[in-house]
Amino acid sequence: MIDMENRLLLKTQLSDCSVSILHHTVVLLLLTHSCGGQSQVISPPQPIVAMVGDDIILPCHLEPAVDAVNLTVEWARPDLDPRFVHLRRDRVDLLNERHPSYMSRTSLSTTKMKCGDISLKLSTVKLSDAGMYNCLVPKSGSESVVELVVGSVSSPDIEISIVSNRVMLDCKSKGWYPEPEVLWLDGEGNLLPAGPTETVRGPDGLYTVSSRVTVEKRHSNSFTCRVQQKNINQTRETHIHVPGDFFVAPSSSSVRITISLVACSVCVLMVLIVAWKINRNKLHQDKTQLGEREKAREHLMTESEKMEYLDTANAKLDEEFQRSEEELQHVEKVISTLTEQKMDLKNQREQVTSLKQELRILMEAVTNKDLRKNIRKDLESKKMEYKKLLPNTDKILVATEDMIIRMTERKGKLEKEKEQINKHLKKTEKQREEETSDAPINDP
Repeated sequence: MIDMENRLLLKTQLSDCSVSILHHTVVLLLLTHSCGGQSQVISPPQPIVAMVGDDIILPCHLEPAVDAVNLTVEWARPDLDPRFVHLRRDRVDLLNERHPSYMSRTSLSTTKMKCGDISLKLSTVKLSDAGMYNCLVPKSGSESVVELVVGSVSSPDIEISIVSNRVMLDCKSKGWYPEPEVLWLDGEGNLLPAGPTETVRGPDGLYTVSSRVTVEKRHSNSFTCRVQQKNINQTRETHIHVPGDFFVAPSSSSVRITISLVACSVCVLMVLIVAWKINRNKLHQDKTQLGEREKAREHLMTESEKMEYLDTANAKLDEEFQRSEEELQHVEKVISTLTEQKMDLKNQREQVTSLKQELRILMEAVTNKDLRKNIRKDLESKKMEYKKLLPNTDKILVATEDMIIRMTERKGKLEKEKEQINKHLKKTEKQREEETSDAPINDP
């Protein structure tokens, strides 16, 4: 009885072993079918395009697929010394053999290598990584070439300034490679004629491009700055809508716009002050000359000459009065505009202060590591920008207030000049009337 039980147990164990052997055999056959055969190194014919800072894969695999874990795999760039980017031999990555610039940035997946995938992972791509890469498995006797094209892009910024009744848009974009081109489009997608693109290459090898275009009022008043690089098939663009009021009078829809407009206004006002001084000196000279001529010719002129002289003097005084009146109206308009801009600057100063506070709170609230990495740098940059804009706004606000005071003083002087011209005009009219009444009547 015991012998029978032992035989049954042995038979059961043999049956389990056979099942296990059969399972392993099937798996081995499947692997042999999928990964077996004479292999060649294969890579894609098209270049691989990557952006600076990306993690990318340089494709390369054995076809038919075989297990490459135990094979020697070489990734190299012929233009480097040493030329190896990554070298794996006897199941070990040889760190000392690779080029220093690729240290700790390349790797092969042993899981994928079991089925012949020997693609190279390259982390944190740099501009210097661009070039031709050789993928080689010495045992297979073949190699392939992979071209890596590296680019860098950034979104453009647009600033606005006012020129007469038109608007000048200034587009600038930093951190491009290769060198891009800049295009301006209207709201309907039509190209706008713009000035030549200015290009500057920094010490990091990246390009900064800028372009300006002057636009007139249109149906939509929407404009687009597009920066593109066809070699890497990359495009970045920024849209802006310009309110219709910008084409008539200065506005203050943003901090940068306000500062630009006030700076333009200050320049215009300086020109007005110079023109006012010239007109005032000319007016004073005209009055002096007129008084001297009156005294010199008072006893020498005939009655008809006196009448003609008084008519000429009257016409000149009318002209000076009209010119003084127009200048006074212009100064009043400038004072009104400056007063409005003063209020706008105060509002902008409050907004900048508020934005700085909001950014500080937002930066403190960003606790996630990924968010800190992607957002915090931008928030810090904006905070510094607002920090710089605030004293500039205060400085221009002080200058605006000072200009208002000076223009108000000019207004008072113009009013006095106008009053004096008016008195002189009345005096001339009175003299003319007296000369007319005293003139002898000739009998026919």
